Amino acid sequence: MEQVSNLSKSPSPLASIKRKSDASNDSSKKRIKTKKAKSASFVADEKLDFENGINTTLSKLDGRLLADYVAQKTKRFGGDLSLVELEDMHIPERAFRDTSDWERTRKLDCLPDFLIKYSSQTPQAKNLFMAPQKNGTPHTLVVASAGLRAADLTRVLRTFQTKEAIVAKLFAKHIKLKDAVEYVKKTRMGIGVGTPSRIIDLLDAGVLSSDKLERIIVDCSYIDQKRRGIFDMRETQQPLMELLNRPELKCRYGVGDRKLDLLFY
Repeated sequence: MEQVSNLSKSPSPLASIKRKSDASNDSSKKRIKTKKAKSASFVADEKLDFENGINTTLSKLDGRLLADYVAQKTKRFGGDLSLVELEDMHIPERAFRDTSDWERTRKLDCLPDFLIKYSSQTPQAKNLFMAPQKNGTPHTLVVASAGLRAADLTRVLRTFQTKEAIVAKLFAKHIKLKDAVEYVKKTRMGIGVGTPSRIIDLLDAGVLSSDKLERIIVDCSYIDQKRRGIFDMRETQQPLMELLNRPELKCRYGVGDRKLDLLFY
């Protein structure tokens, strides 16, 4: 009887296998959750510098992580989009110029030096103080979240302005579209600064040309008084993605003789 009793107390081989299987499944689930958490951690744990009004997280991301960041923001505001539509809006890693080695704070007054460091020299625009011959054909576009911010960016970038190369205002604040169209038609510009919606309107109107465009700078580190950046508001994120996904731009990201770079400031 004592032998039978001892046998009844010893665990069965099947029970032992089941426990190991359950433990393995739990461990796998934890690894999956941890992996998912890490992939989204730079979005959930964004570090905000309130003194300077900037989100410092983006400055540490390379091209691959920036592509992931943009994809997550697109998914956040694109709840009604299918998986195919989300994939169509994906900006590839090759599009992003890696600026993670920039060591200074991405404040407004540091933008000119940032632009100098990461601007490639090409026949179309030998330097930032020049402009293509044709009106309305900038070599650089700077995209801001709002008109007031665009005005600030325009002021600080006027260090590159000459009589033959205007730093052009391409934003909607107090400027009607028809007036903006006339302005672009008669303006030889090297750098254009504007909001996503207004830039799209001017491209659609046929007065703003991307033929000589070499770089698009997205002013994404800046946060407003409500701690929101250009990717944090539906009304700015969606037009920005519409702009960046225009076929004539997207086909040139990071490839070819007419390569177009995305720089996130």
